[in-house]
Parts: sequence; C-alpha cells; structure tokens
Amino acid sequence: MIAKEMKCLLVGVLCLTLWSGTARGQSSEFIDTYNRFTRSHAEGRYDEALRFGEEALELGQIEFGADHPITACLLNNLAEIYRVQRRYGEAEALYKRALGVGEKALGPVHPDVATTLNNLALLYHAQGRNAEAEPLYVRALAIRKMTLGSDHPDVAQTLNNLAGLYDAQGRYAEARPFHNRGLVIREKALGPSHPDVAQSLNNLAQHYSAQGRHSEAEPLHSRALKIREKALRPDHPDIAASLNNLAGLYNFQGRNAEAEPLYKRALAIRQKAHGPDHPDVAQSLNNLAVLYDAQGRYAEAEPLYKRSLEIYEKALGPEHLDVAMCLENYASLLRATGRRAEAAKMEARASAIWAKDAGIESGVLI
Repeated sequence: MIAKEMKCLLVGVLCLTLWSGTARGQSSEFIDTYNRFTRSHAEGRYDEALRFGEEALELGQIEFGADHPITACLLNNLAEIYRVQRRYGEAEALYKRALGVGEKALGPVHPDVATTLNNLALLYHAQGRNAEAEPLYVRALAIRKMTLGSDHPDVAQTLNNLAGLYDAQGRYAEARPFHNRGLVIREKALGPSHPDVAQSLNNLAQHYSAQGRHSEAEPLHSRALKIREKALRPDHPDIAASLNNLAGLYNFQGRNAEAEPLYKRALAIRQKAHGPDHPDVAQSLNNLAVLYDAQGRYAEAEPLYKRSLEIYEKALGPEHLDVAMCLENYASLLRATGRRAEAAKMEARASAIWAKDAGIESGVLI
C-alpha cells in the first residue's frame, strides 16, 4: 500500500516587481483588486484569489494593453492560481502567454521572465514532464543569479525547485547541495522563522526520507511545522502539507497513534481550504485509508479509498498516476477482505496506467 506524501513542496511565485503603490496609470479600482488578490493568495484562499486574479487581469488589460509588462505579470499570477488548483491546461496557456509578453517587453534576461520560467517549469514537473521542466529551471536560475545576485531568496526558490526535480528522478547526489544552499540563503536573507525556510526544511526532510534516513528527516519536519503554525493562518494549506508529511513519516515507522491525528487535521484543513473535491483532499483521504487498512480497520478504510478514487478520477482524469496509486491501495483492501475478482480488475487497470508512463514503476511514491 502506498501512502502518498508530498515529496517536496515546489512553489511558484507571484510577479510583484513592477508594483509600487499607486503608480501613475494604475486606477484605484485596479490597485484594490490586485491587493485583494495578493492577500488571498498569501493566506491560501485560492478560490477567492482566482476571482480577484481574473478581475485584475481584465482591468489591467484595459488600462495597460495586452503587451504591457504589467499584463505579463497578471497573466503569470492568474496562471499560478490555476496551477495550484491543478487546472494545468489553463495554467500552461497563460504562462506561455506571459512569457511571450515578458520577453518582448523586458528582454530575455529579466527577473520577471525568470519568474514565469520557474513557474512554467513547476507546471511541467507536476505533470511528470521533467525533460521540459529542467532546462526552464536552469535558465531561470541563471537569470536570477545574474540579475539579483547569488544570495537572493528568488535564487533559493529555484534551487529548491530544481532539487525537487532531481529528487523525483532519484538524482539525490545532485539534489543535496541545492537543498542545502537554498536553506542557507533563506535563513540568512529571511530569518530562521520565515515560511520559506519551512519550505526548505520540509524539502530537505523529504530528501532524507526518500533515502530511508528517517531519523534525520523527523526533526526537520517538526521544525517546519512549528514555523508554519506560528507564521501562517491555522487553516493554511502549507500547514496541512507539513502535517501530512510528518504523519507519513510516523506511518512508515509504525507510529500509528501519532500519525492518525495529524492525517485527520490535514484532511480538515484541506477540505476547508480547497473544498471537498480537490486532489489534495483525495491525498489525505488515501493516506488515512492506508493507515486504517494496515491496522485491519477495513470498514473505516474502504469508504475513504472510494471517495479518494472518485476525486482523483474527476479532477485528474482516469489515467493519472494518482488514480493508479489509489487503485492499487484499494485492491489491497479488497484482497484482504476476500474480494479477489474485484481486486484483480483494479490491479489490471492500475498496471495499464503505470505502463503508459515510461520511467514510473508501480509502487513508487510520486
């Protein structure tokens, strides 16, 4: 059975460099809408951020035109919300449009261009399109070092994301120095209690966990969770991510009594933050079901598997790898409860999904 962890938190960034209060040409309506967008995004209220992001883009295109750098920023920012909501097709179209406008208006070596490159790479990474993601990360990193300096937090962000890509490919020796360098930059530039430091700690912890080094991972997860609980709203999705990952570590170690309340709390936060039909909710349902399944609590586990599978299929499509993972887990429960024919059908379907994705083998955490 597979408890699906968020192996690392790969984070995009809003394009903010062009904003300076009520600059000339920016109406009060536009400024107010944009500020509402950034607040909603920062607090993890993505449905609300989507509404304000769409309104800001509409106003911005009227005020500045379709080919203005501010419009490129607005396109990037709205795409970022779509990416978080896993509306990947819509996000990709906006990122590409933002990149085209930004490169034309600002030139190919500009921090805002690097921002969109970083975010488009995140999108490709999330879809398993790693060969497309890596050169975008590398280019974004080079631009940021050149324009912002090697110790800037945006450099740390791209280091973090590139390390996550390498971890996903099992390239741990390449990932480790990027994790470490990103953490050092963030602690120095932002202070030890900043949420971005928590992100780096989480990802370094997941880097260790993937290699079975759980004793090294646990204190990093615990510190990341404490930072987030202090710095963020109690229902922020990043807190749920830390809870989920620490619970996953406990689950792996057989510390079920410690894992269960963390999984439940993560589920509650995600349902509140994203609504009942989001893939992150499905992840939490799956993980709680795996915990119950391993303890023989089949009557509690089965409805969670069912609901998780329904959400994944609806949100991500019937051939997504998360669907295959959930099918395998559900099949394990069916076999344990004597329903072998049903289990065989699910296993066959899962195997077909895995087979379509070259380089991903059944049972690998994604």
